Amino acid sequence: MVEMLNNNPFSILAEIVPPIAMQYFIIAMILLIAVGTIIQMIHHKNLTYFFNNAKKAKLAATKELGIGEKTGIIAKTTVVDIGTTSELGFGKRRLAHVLGMYGTILFWISSAVLVFCYTGVGKSDSETWSMLWHVGAILTCLGGYWFWFFLRVDVSAEAHPWYRIIKADLFVLALLACSTFGLAWSYTQFNGQMGLSYLFLTLFIASNLILFGGVYWSKFAHMFYKPGAAIQKNLAEADGSRDNLPPPADAPEQFGLGIKREEPKHY
Repeated sequence: MVEMLNNNPFSILAEIVPPIAMQYFIIAMILLIAVGTIIQMIHHKNLTYFFNNAKKAKLAATKELGIGEKTGIIAKTTVVDIGTTSELGFGKRRLAHVLGMYGTILFWISSAVLVFCYTGVGKSDSETWSMLWHVGAILTCLGGYWFWFFLRVDVSAEAHPWYRIIKADLFVLALLACSTFGLAWSYTQFNGQMGLSYLFLTLFIASNLILFGGVYWSKFAHMFYKPGAAIQKNLAEADGSRDNLPPPADAPEQFGLGIKREEPKHY
């Protein structure tokens, strides 16, 4: 098992597929992300909303932030709010998201490094990057399947079956398919099961095409919107504009237990 984790599946694939073709494929996927995100921003007017909101916040600001303050807020938001998904609070849902997020980042980065730097004639193998590729895929599967089967709001709170699929699920399902088929391809290739390895390779390629080609219809682009929204929110709280919301009251909250009467099942 450990030997498989240290194996670079792209290096073996290079015996039948030119490394340049793999590199072009990765570049094409990056272009699909850019094109899909831009089209979605134009259609849904996300960028227009952010710019208009920033203008309103600037007019409503009660304090002018210096470059140092803005940099500190952006850095803190990036490390704490975005890097640890703090908006989800402490619990299983947050842990599942962190596993999936960092697993996916590892999986994507190591894929590019292995293909561009360690695949082809005369290039050495890297056990470290091969290990990171497999670990990233495993973490993505752990976080993703945990979320899909046990933590989705409509499953745990609204009693819908786990196999109920809507358009918004395209991103997580395609991401899980990429990681799952990637691991299956690596395992069968390493064990010499060439028929199955070609099957899983085909499914791995197809799931990547669906994942990156479906950016416009999926929640993929939210990965770019949410960090921007979090940064804008924290800047608005610091400069006093508060997104045109009233300031918090001085009196303590007295609303009773409300939803805190029982443990929430969807967070």
